[in-house]
Amino acid sequence: MKILVTGASGFIGGRFARFALERGLAVRINARRAEAVAPLIARGAEFIPGDLADPQLARALCGDVEAVVHCAGAVGTWGRYEDFYRGNVTLTENVVEACLKQRVRRLVHLSSPSIGFHGHSHLNLSEDEIPRRFSDHYGKTKYLAEQKVFGAEEFGLEVLALRPRLVTGAGDNSVFPRLIEMQRRGRLAIIGNGLNLADFTSVQNLNEALLSALLAAGPALGKVYNISNGAPLPLWDVVNYVLRRLELPPVTRHVAYPLAYAAATLNETVCRLLPGRPQPALFRLGVAVMAKDYTLDIGRARRYLDYQPKTSLWTALDEFCEEWRRTPG
Repeated sequence: MKILVTGASGFIGGRFARFALERGLAVRINARRAEAVAPLIARGAEFIPGDLADPQLARALCGDVEAVVHCAGAVGTWGRYEDFYRGNVTLTENVVEACLKQRVRRLVHLSSPSIGFHGHSHLNLSEDEIPRRFSDHYGKTKYLAEQKVFGAEEFGLEVLALRPRLVTGAGDNSVFPRLIEMQRRGRLAIIGNGLNLADFTSVQNLNEALLSALLAAGPALGKVYNISNGAPLPLWDVVNYVLRRLELPPVTRHVAYPLAYAAATLNETVCRLLPGRPQPALFRLGVAVMAKDYTLDIGRARRYLDYQPKTSLWTALDEFCEEWRRTPG
């Protein structure tokens, strides 16, 4: 099978492209600069540079491939709606149109469980539980992108979407690096009682889920799937495990949730008024994520994708820590 992986310069896209190559798939990748994907090129990936915002490039990328794994997109908790819309919705539109024009058989779309989070505790959240109002631009535009993907099903494109929660492992450049930096600066504190449960996903388990989505048939098609390790843990226990492995002091200071939320509200308000609207050090959404339970029901993925998480979170965290120690600076 020949596939296209978008977003291959990112953590998830890059790890899946490598995984696919190791499984013997022919892999085409896209990024703006060859340096960002040099290890994948060295492993045999076909590289086509450019910006997916260009519909002609998207069409060229989708030529003579059987399936697309679309991992590219805008992430974050701060910024203009227009930028998130472009990065998540417009790019996905271009990929969908290119798949249809080039007669690609299947599109596997990397979405996000942030769609379902609205600042309150959630336990065993199903894929169908969508809030009436989204918490941020990221969640809203990821949902709109999903709708673009599933809208193409009526034109014959086989589509699936995955919503993995807090993906980590060797190469993680988002979840734990930010927490580590905050702790080094003395800005990290346990918000609330510190007992809130969180779901994480080993990137190796996500790779297996993406491969299953590429190979799935029949009733598995046309669905969105929650993906996690299926074993929720107290968030702050996990954070402190990583800090101890990296020989950093664990987080012990507590801040009451109302106080942290009020401070985040003030921080965001001030930043909106400043020239250039700089990114706040503290976000209301971030405070809620760090204080509230948020776990996913992965029963649908178990049933239709035969998804069985095999790599434990502790193994993924050990891999992350080992690589982090080897990274200069």
